[in-house]
Amino acid sequence: MADAADDRAGDVTAGSGNAAGAAVSTGTRPGVHRGRDAVFVGGRWRPALAQGAIEVVDPATEQVLGRVPAGGPEDVDAAVRAARAALPGWAATAPAERAAVLAAARDLLAARREEVAATVSAELGAPPAFAAAVHADLPTAVLAGYAELAGTYAFEERVGNSRVLHEPVGVVGAITPWNYPLHQIVAKVAPALTAGCTVVLKPAEDTPLVAQLFAEILDAAGLPAGVFNLVTGLGPVAGQALAGHPDVDLVSFTGSTAVGRQIGAAAGGAVKRVALELGGKSANVILPGADLAKAVNVGLANVFANSGQTCSAWTRMLVDAERYDEAVRIAAAATAKYVPGDRIGPVVNAKQRERVRGYIRAGVEAGARIVAGGPEAPDGMERGYYVRPTVFADVAPDMAIAQEEIFGPVVVLIRYQDEDDALRIANGTVYGLAGAVWGPDEETAVAFARRMDTGQVDINGGRFNPRAPFGGYKQSGVGRELGAHGLAEYLQTKSLQF
Repeated sequence: MADAADDRAGDVTAGSGNAAGAAVSTGTRPGVHRGRDAVFVGGRWRPALAQGAIEVVDPATEQVLGRVPAGGPEDVDAAVRAARAALPGWAATAPAERAAVLAAARDLLAARREEVAATVSAELGAPPAFAAAVHADLPTAVLAGYAELAGTYAFEERVGNSRVLHEPVGVVGAITPWNYPLHQIVAKVAPALTAGCTVVLKPAEDTPLVAQLFAEILDAAGLPAGVFNLVTGLGPVAGQALAGHPDVDLVSFTGSTAVGRQIGAAAGGAVKRVALELGGKSANVILPGADLAKAVNVGLANVFANSGQTCSAWTRMLVDAERYDEAVRIAAAATAKYVPGDRIGPVVNAKQRERVRGYIRAGVEAGARIVAGGPEAPDGMERGYYVRPTVFADVAPDMAIAQEEIFGPVVVLIRYQDEDDALRIANGTVYGLAGAVWGPDEETAVAFARRMDTGQVDINGGRFNPRAPFGGYKQSGVGRELGAHGLAEYLQTKSLQF
């Protein structure tokens, strides 16, 4: 569920920090995790070696919530050395013992659900109900899945006269985005720990508070010192240092395709493992005979959730020519329910707001027709990084708004003539992360989905499964996250012949 900003966040201002590990102000937001002016390395909170700090801003109020260290290459190096030192012990720990630690972390995370939701709501801008149901409950479910898998996965198997061992890759450098800040952390850290790897995490600079909360949870769960390390910092500084560190065995990155290319190229030069979960421009294909009203309404909800900041969002709605005008009317009416500041939150920062508004203006200039929303600020929203949820009609498949990842609450409706035309349009982007198909019956929808060049497809409103593999075709990434397939990314194989 990658974010689209190439630099992983908007511009931030460095400032002075407090004493090591001391809590900093979180303004008037109740229940928000109080950030630490420290990095977590080798099992303890300590001052960053680099100078400077990152201000964490509430995108709904534009007020500073707190500050975290702007860690640098020296902090990353210390964290990697701690992870390397801890690797032999954790790799040798019995899978059942790893499972027990993950189960304890699951319970602690569930117990702090309200704090997680409040923190993500504050630093990302997600509405409280969505923050609780998705940003808190989903990572808890993922952690629970790996706690179970750690105790049941076959880390050894017999193949003829060989014993095949599935061993940890080693030290993992995890670089995560801001759009699903805790889910993306857990989706990398949980399988890495299950595999017996050690981890250095560099979270997105816009949303580091929930990452610090998670570090506290892992520490309280009894994870040995150095197995998990956290360095907050800027992407081009700390992120680049982590991706390029010679003692990191695997880089797991979620973010833009542009940055993913850079990381992939650097990893290839170093013959280093890499897992990339990148961008998307997913198609929501509504076939003739499908329930049109349901497909349109669920499609809008899919995009407008998280203010459109979801890499797998179905931002292209494809409707047959006969029912296209009806779909446009339904979409325009339904969008009115998504009131900024109530059902839909702000985007993460000012830079992202301007990016999204710029795409809306570009769509108008290209000849698309706005049927809901627009580039103007929402009425009565003088503060906060809000964008009006926007629906375009009369969109050509080759327009920028139909080809490029906008990463905001923008849906484009595209007309198709027949199923072959719909398939051509659906597959006609450089991305292939997710999608949806609505048909008159499951068999028809599945037949179409099999022809789509994408890693995950929801059939007639199928629900997200946190234990199923998630990842993309083409420029949407390399590798898979979640479930047993996600665990396999952090394992390497050795065969013993007898």
